[in-house]
Amino acid sequence: MRIGIFTDTYTPDINGVVSSIVTLQEGLIELGHEVFIITTHANFISTKFENNILKLPGIEIKKIYGYVLTTPAHFLAYNHVKSMNLDVIHVHTEFGVGIFGHIIGSMLKLPIVSTYHTTYEDYTHYVNIFNSKTVERLAKKTVMKLSRLYGSHCMAIVSPSDKTKEMLLRYQIETPIHVIPTGLNLDKFKKRYSEEDKKAFRIKLGMNENDYIITYVGRIAKEKSIDVVINGMKKLVEINTNVKFLVVGAGPELAELQDQAENLKLHDHVMFFGKVANQLVPEIYGLSDMFVSASLTETQGLTFIEALASGLPVFARKDDVLEELVFDQETGFYFADPIEFANRVDMYTKLSLEEKAIIENNTQRVVEKFDRLTFAKKVSETYELAMKRYFSTYYVEDITVRNDISEVELISKFEKSKIKIFPEIVNQFKLKKGSIVNKDTYQRFEGEQKVATAFEKCVRKISFKDRTRKEIFDFLHELGDLDATQMNAIVSKLESYGYVDDFRYTSSMIMNFQSLLVGQKKIIKSLLDKGIPYEMILKVLTDEGKQSEFDRALMFAEKIKSSLSDMPLMAKKSKIRSRLISRGYDHSLATEVVNQLDYDMDEMEELITCQNEASKLKKRLDKKEMDPYKAHQTLLRQLVSKGFRFETIQQVIDGQKEEDFD
Repeated sequence: MRIGIFTDTYTPDINGVVSSIVTLQEGLIELGHEVFIITTHANFISTKFENNILKLPGIEIKKIYGYVLTTPAHFLAYNHVKSMNLDVIHVHTEFGVGIFGHIIGSMLKLPIVSTYHTTYEDYTHYVNIFNSKTVERLAKKTVMKLSRLYGSHCMAIVSPSDKTKEMLLRYQIETPIHVIPTGLNLDKFKKRYSEEDKKAFRIKLGMNENDYIITYVGRIAKEKSIDVVINGMKKLVEINTNVKFLVVGAGPELAELQDQAENLKLHDHVMFFGKVANQLVPEIYGLSDMFVSASLTETQGLTFIEALASGLPVFARKDDVLEELVFDQETGFYFADPIEFANRVDMYTKLSLEEKAIIENNTQRVVEKFDRLTFAKKVSETYELAMKRYFSTYYVEDITVRNDISEVELISKFEKSKIKIFPEIVNQFKLKKGSIVNKDTYQRFEGEQKVATAFEKCVRKISFKDRTRKEIFDFLHELGDLDATQMNAIVSKLESYGYVDDFRYTSSMIMNFQSLLVGQKKIIKSLLDKGIPYEMILKVLTDEGKQSEFDRALMFAEKIKSSLSDMPLMAKKSKIRSRLISRGYDHSLATEVVNQLDYDMDEMEELITCQNEASKLKKRLDKKEMDPYKAHQTLLRQLVSKGFRFETIQQVIDGQKEEDFD
């Protein structure tokens, strides 16, 4: 294959992205592929092309060390890229050169693969200079939208870790994501240096020959949290003066960290080595005793792997990307804060030579899977998958219609699939057995399948119970991933097939409600809640007239009345009226119906009930030997409180007097 790698950063820059790209480049070449690098250089005008490396003009941004900003439009460079006769484009950045790669891919009709190296949401402080929550929220939202936009134009995405993949899935990126840990040329880091070499290196740095060196290699930036390590050194030198912290690299945070070390009076214990050539990095590792990084923003952590490959124990804060690299007290040590960092480094320095040798052996074991050729092979396999996906052509093998849906069987050179679409789409594209379907049309069918699948789900839902337009719209909203146009199309189709009919639903529901003696107010509210228009409800209700409503209310009142016993008549009337109103009947109609009922038997029943109550009360009062007048008033008051009508009470009391007289 002829592969074009598009990147904003390349050698001599030192960072994880460059290490990844150089490793991939070397591995792909070793596998027999031809690789072209399209990158930038700090030159405002000239484009430079030699040794398969095309350098585009750009401006260096000093605040973001190693980054050269370039425009995505390079008309002169287009001819250079066209002459490369590329098979696939691999972009390693979402900006400048990366956008140029997307443009080239579109113009030359080439598949694009993207590696997502950076969790940009952890780098928003570069634009949020005023530490505004609003800016922070907007920046993270923009990162998500841009990532989703770029991802949608790729045939495949390479993620260096599961952590990054989970982030991309959270961004709702639908492009296939392949987790491929970045490989390394492990041979570079296998050299072991003698104690004499290490002592000479310390003396060269102005240290004591027996000092322990704990090293950081990488970009000097805020997100790398180097300040946490420097704060830890303040505590460490109090308990172990033989440990020095060597910071290798450069970047926008360098001056601030130098001031921090100076303020903490650590100038003899924290040393800033500066930027070094890539080929010298393995030597730095080899001459050190430990490696440290407090960063929590890594997508894979190549420097961790490099350090482990060099036999160094790694000191780090816990992060998902380190789960298969740093095993506490086996290949390194975790710390949560500066004090714990100091204590754990001190603990390591006091281990025996045998214990340290065990850790070194463990570090070799965990990095074996990061072999350069394994990495290059997996990426080249991803290229092939992307090319297949991009260039695939499908043929219609069969078409069957079932339950208002056409199921189209499609076959290509590489795969076989079934797509569910509506029959009118089949007619629109004049599909038949043997028809050719290109990639764009296939993707259109995939979109149409979402609508057809949602339609099928609606039909299944309706088969159990009638639904209104509103209920179907609510159901489609719950399904998600459908826009308003698609939802309207589904509902219209359901109506055209007679599956959804609000007028029929309204007539049926009103009939059911009325058979259950439900009042109009409750009927109207229930149907309005289902999304039925008020005018439609009134239209169906108007035909029956007021008398029917009265008759149903009367029937319901009779039913209630028959279930009420041993209750004063006034309370019974109040109960019936309350039940009518709660059933959905109008207040005035409820009052009219209550007054219409026959209460002859109820009055007799009330009289008997009142007599019984009066007898019980009188017996209790007689035992108290109360004054006759007072006893009479008490009896009267208690019967009134129980809800009996005055005329009934009077009739009972008069009857008691006659009995007493007899």
